[in-house]
Amino acid sequence: MGALRIRGRVLPSGDEIDLYADGDRWTTDPVPGAELVAEGWLLPGLVDAHTHPGAEEPGTPMRDEILRDDLRRHARSGVILIRAPGLADHPPAWFGTDPDLPRAVHAGPWFAQQGQFFDGWGRRPSHADLPMLAATQAASTGWVKLIGDWRPGDPPFPETVVRAVVDAVHAVGGRVAVHAQNAEGCAVAVAAGVDSIEHGMWLDSLLLDKMAGQGTALTPTLATITESLDRRRNQPETPTSRWYVAGASAHPAMVAAAVEAGVTVLAGTDSRPHGLVAGEIRALAAAGVPAHDALAAGSWAARSYLGLPGLEPGAPADAVVYATDPRKDLTQLDDPKAVVLRGTRIR
Repeated sequence: MGALRIRGRVLPSGDEIDLYADGDRWTTDPVPGAELVAEGWLLPGLVDAHTHPGAEEPGTPMRDEILRDDLRRHARSGVILIRAPGLADHPPAWFGTDPDLPRAVHAGPWFAQQGQFFDGWGRRPSHADLPMLAATQAASTGWVKLIGDWRPGDPPFPETVVRAVVDAVHAVGGRVAVHAQNAEGCAVAVAAGVDSIEHGMWLDSLLLDKMAGQGTALTPTLATITESLDRRRNQPETPTSRWYVAGASAHPAMVAAAVEAGVTVLAGTDSRPHGLVAGEIRALAAAGVPAHDALAAGSWAARSYLGLPGLEPGAPADAVVYATDPRKDLTQLDDPKAVVLRGTRIR
């Protein structure tokens, strides 16, 4: 493939820009012969910050062909960067580097407590061994994922253990994501200073200022949680269904409050089929998050949080181009004019 060019208004600033790529870097210096592939409103790509590609069902093994297919769905939708906070296995060497598939960061297989999480998935070391094992994982991939709590009533990881994991992982330059859906599990995660809380159903809004102050992000997987509400409401009432309905019903308002408090909120789907982060961005907006912030959660802000710059000279040559400002009509996210990954147009 030869050099290419895109031009238009770049988000979040709205400034006019003309970018060229001859390889995997943007430049504003004209490249002779570069093909103008699209013009319009430019994003540095969409980001799904909570996705688990590669396995068809919870507890089943990772399969190479499923992993590739899942990642192709992401890429076709404009998702150029993913974070996989937990995988069914250690991924193959091409994961995150294949030229046609999204860039990726991941946490390897989950860490859970005995008797919790899906059978067949995750690692369940002793509390004493966990900090060292977590640090080893983080030194390799940058992230660790703890299943901080599980079913209602299950004991969460003790705060002392989570603090020890955070200290050990931070010492090697890594970050800690924690699955937390019970009030106690969320409170432990915030008190221990984790880097991101995944889901956060039943997160006490009184903890939001502390999260903002210490830099704990929230990936609320809002669409997945709220889409189950009607089904749960129609099921026979049980303590678990009451817990879910109450928590999921309050979740949208809590997420909007998190954005208002200055918490970094990330768009993540946690669902199959893959490639649906546009729906999560719209769910954030429907919850009361301003469209600008909802789009940021699934694009430039998430990309920055995961360590990549936006559309600027010297940045990786990733972009998604839309006909008009997607903040004014978030349904546009379903129909990009062009998707550029690593300097190549893939859609």
